[in-house]
Amino acid sequence: MLAKNISISKLQGKCEMVSSLLRALSHPQRLMIMGHLIQGEKTVTELKDLCGSSQSQLSQFLGRMRLEGLLSHRKAGRYQYYSVSDKDVVRLIKALMSIYCK
Repeated sequence: MLAKNISISKLQGKCEMVSSLLRALSHPQRLMIMGHLIQGEKTVTELKDLCGSSQSQLSQFLGRMRLEGLLSHRKAGRYQYYSVSDKDVVRLIKALMSIYCK
């Protein structure tokens, strides 16, 4: 059952965007990366240690998520910092965690 203020007709105009977002998140490691990043900005090294990914795999995941507009990144010295760029994505990841990480 949908909440009273949600219109299913509005979803029609957003289906492509939502589908693209879900595709970008549709790998377990990408979900783990996002789970860590909603807690705050992290370096590539921190994400590598937290997620257990190889450097090359992590770079591919981060690159794809940046292209999809999910992540922002900044360089400070020799470190690259990543953060979630969209507050709606933060809300989505938090909702997924509240459902599946009880």
